[in-house]
Amino acid sequence: MTEIFVLAEHRQGQIRDITFEMLTKGKELAEKTNTDLTAVLLGKDVKEHAKTISEYAKKVFLVEDAKLENFNSEAYQKVLSNLTKEHKPLLTMIGHTSFGVDLAPSLAAALKLPLATDCIDLAFEGETLVITRQMYGGKVNVKAKVRKSESYIVTVRQAAFAAQKPNISGETMEVSSPLTEETTEKRFIEYVSPPPGGVDITAAEVLVGIGRGIKDESNMPMVEELAKALGGVLACSRPIVDKGWLSTDRQVGSSGKTVKPKLYIALGISGAFQHVLGMKNSDLIIAVNKDSNAPIFSFADYGVVDDLFKIAPALKDKIQELKG
Repeated sequence: MTEIFVLAEHRQGQIRDITFEMLTKGKELAEKTNTDLTAVLLGKDVKEHAKTISEYAKKVFLVEDAKLENFNSEAYQKVLSNLTKEHKPLLTMIGHTSFGVDLAPSLAAALKLPLATDCIDLAFEGETLVITRQMYGGKVNVKAKVRKSESYIVTVRQAAFAAQKPNISGETMEVSSPLTEETTEKRFIEYVSPPPGGVDITAAEVLVGIGRGIKDESNMPMVEELAKALGGVLACSRPIVDKGWLSTDRQVGSSGKTVKPKLYIALGISGAFQHVLGMKNSDLIIAVNKDSNAPIFSFADYGVVDDLFKIAPALKDKIQELKG
């Protein structure tokens, strides 16, 4: 039976969320195309990851090799090329991440297969792949048919799909590594963590996002105190970065980072599409804005039409009171 491949992405001992998002969409596509969903896991000492992933896919191809301990697009390409030539999957899904954008183009070129990047949706019309991408800075969603092929490769935007754990107990199949020598074209040097004080907003469970409504830099301590009371992190829309009030690593949106915390509080954010693209998949969204017609309310689970300078301090005080 034909298969749909999903490349599992992991970093520093953790499976990345994009893996489970792709597996969820991959399961849907597999059911509609009568194919098997197969996860491909490459690495060193990653059998425990295989157990976790097998709960999302019918099969897991596990390729362990010391040469795969750290991500290297040259090594990954050789392994995936072998698997693709042998199994001829209908579709190979790779995350549109720093890993994926390095690997997917060279893999597609080596296999002479069509590649569609940064996809936010996927479907099949007969045997033809139809992808959805965004254009003009996210203002327009465009559907496009990919030229007909026996196999396709795509990269999938992070947070494009909500991960859902199915009731599956897949089989893990160990596959011999085809790597016979060290990769010399590229080599892993080291993983560089964010500098001290740096914040990874994509890993935060609670985010307090601020926009133009904050008005002045002197009001920053007020929202920082609220974020601290919530045990969260401060994030922002692009105007705040442009003013230099927060660094670019705090920006949420199409030109910033895609986040999906358990709680996202939007203070004084109008809800421009560029920002919404980066946070719409948050588990719970609460918006505070004086303008009842602000677009952000279309995406919020709860909305407060009021002055953020009244709401933020009151909310902080109530949280601190509840914490005792």
